[in-house]
Amino acid sequence: MSALHPIISVTGSSGAGTTSVTRTFQWIFTREHIKSAIIEGDSFHRFNRAEMKAKMAEAAQQGNKHFSHFGPEANLLAELEALFRSYGENGTGRVRRYLHDAGEAEPYRQEPGTFTPWQDIAPGSEMLFYEGLHGGYVGDGVDVARHVDLLVGVVPIINLEWIQKLHRDQNLRGYSQEAVVDTILRRMPDYINHICSQFSRTHVNFQRVPTVDTSNPFIARDIPSADESMVVIRFADPKGIDFGYLLSMLHDSWMSRPNNIVCPGGKMGLAMQLIFTPMILRLMDRRKRA
Repeated sequence: MSALHPIISVTGSSGAGTTSVTRTFQWIFTREHIKSAIIEGDSFHRFNRAEMKAKMAEAAQQGNKHFSHFGPEANLLAELEALFRSYGENGTGRVRRYLHDAGEAEPYRQEPGTFTPWQDIAPGSEMLFYEGLHGGYVGDGVDVARHVDLLVGVVPIINLEWIQKLHRDQNLRGYSQEAVVDTILRRMPDYINHICSQFSRTHVNFQRVPTVDTSNPFIARDIPSADESMVVIRFADPKGIDFGYLLSMLHDSWMSRPNNIVCPGGKMGLAMQLIFTPMILRLMDRRKRA
């Protein structure tokens, strides 16, 4: 952790909703005039799209049907830790972008599913913000989490996470349900071994829980809306959290445990604003005093 160059990391699995959380943080950065360096976890995948398909096929031929982006073998986690360490120490580091689609790839004149060249983080940023799969990873001689000043988990309950992934991959990416289910099954061991454990290290966790029946996620016609959900917010250390203020500002919320507050799903954005704005301002104040 660094007082002079703070790092915020949002970690969650593919389809968990981390992208919408990132937008909330970006809004706070804009409002508070904070210059942030934004890092996408996909940029630290080890293989481009074509290479990953080949590696999965190769692994399957060797009897490993669970090779996935969730596991350490498919990611540059030592390089991610090196970036966090370098940024925390002196505000610098090497980054690149993963180009998901034709729109992202066109300005670079590259194919979708490829990486841009590595380059130095632009000078002058005040804070590093990471969103991806491994922002709280620890294992295999790598400790990404220890460099993070604010670690946030975004974890829908598993059936809701599957519904969100099914709808995103089918509707936005054109995959068949069978292909999405195959991906879910292939990733499951890595999800259990490498993703779940990160949520015990987070400073704040957001878990969306639907209030409608999601017992069979594979037949759900739509994603439960925010109004059909509750959000469980867990604080690793409740000291210094003004729960009375949060309860007064988040209508119809309540505390389920001394470090848990439950609020309506539609209030998740507001809850993040109320919780993270003072945390970010404290990090910035600590930076100025350093």
